[in-house]
Amino acid sequence: MKQLKLKIITPEKLILEEIVDQVSLPTTLGEITVLPDHIPLITNLTSGDIVALVNGEYVPMAVVGGFLEVKQNENGITVVAVLADFAEHISELSNEKIEKAKAHSLELKKQMENKEIVDYEHFATELERSLTRVRIADKWRTKKYRK
Repeated sequence: MKQLKLKIITPEKLILEEIVDQVSLPTTLGEITVLPDHIPLITNLTSGDIVALVNGEYVPMAVVGGFLEVKQNENGITVVAVLADFAEHISELSNEKIEKAKAHSLELKKQMENKEIVDYEHFATELERSLTRVRIADKWRTKKYRK
């Protein structure tokens, strides 16, 4: 059975590099699933969860923004490259981190109401990151996935 090579990279580090059966990603035009031999594609990512399927097991990741590129390498293998602003495996989201993210998002919302604060984009980005962590962690809390 053909497979894909999935790479998820953030500005800080390589998050995941693995051979997978398929991967679903949140794009600005909607969620897409990439299978082997997918046509070449470049698109923007939005906040949500990237879910890879490896040997029948789900590998979920929280992601905020970035780009997706799908291409064939010289060996004919489909390569899915994700250049994300932020990405984190669901297993890294402990209850403590989720509670911190909730508190942080509430604090940021209050700070955003103060019109004297100039760095609105920074606050909006941090708020989106915190809210995405909470939303994706809640979504996968009761589902089975590979840790």
